[in-house]
Amino acid sequence: MTENSLSKAKASSSMAQKELDKAEKQFEAFDKEVKEMTLDRMNVAPKQEMEPQTKLSQKDVEKSKDIYLKPFRSIGCRDKFNEDYRSDYNFSKEYVHFTAENKEIIGEDIDMWTKPFAGMPAEWWKIPVNKPVWAPRYVAEQLKRKNYHRLVMQENRSIGADGMGQYYGSMAADTTIQRLDAIPVNPRKSVFMGAVNF
Repeated sequence: MTENSLSKAKASSSMAQKELDKAEKQFEAFDKEVKEMTLDRMNVAPKQEMEPQTKLSQKDVEKSKDIYLKPFRSIGCRDKFNEDYRSDYNFSKEYVHFTAENKEIIGEDIDMWTKPFAGMPAEWWKIPVNKPVWAPRYVAEQLKRKNYHRLVMQENRSIGADGMGQYYGSMAADTTIQRLDAIPVNPRKSVFMGAVNF
């Protein structure tokens, strides 16, 4: 292939060339709109409400055996731990009681890596879902942060017009969807440090 064959396509007629130019302008406007979608704008999107997968009564919780999770695998770190964060580390490593939920693939156990502080080893966790477990607070908080934004085209806003008509649609964050979740077993008090949803 030559360099000319990779350059912008030329149309055989002027009408076709106008259509190509118009399509290119629309693509550039769409590309610009996607680039303007910042994290701040997406975080304004409402959170999608979902029912918990596991509804346990206090009696069921009391009857269930306590499952304490340990890392499945650990990879050491050569960095030295910064002692200024010792109190945060001690708080984050406290074991908390929660139920993990996988909302994307319902019923599938969760595999994830954690490394909450520099100087700590990276740890691989295998977390069973839909049953009460005990794990460090940083594991539960990392599960709570696993969400994504669903983007949609809004058809109610005009984005341009020409001789062929008006064009509608703009990119917007529709909802924030929780992919993985950690729900405290005892709902009367929150066990998570920075969780805004409790």
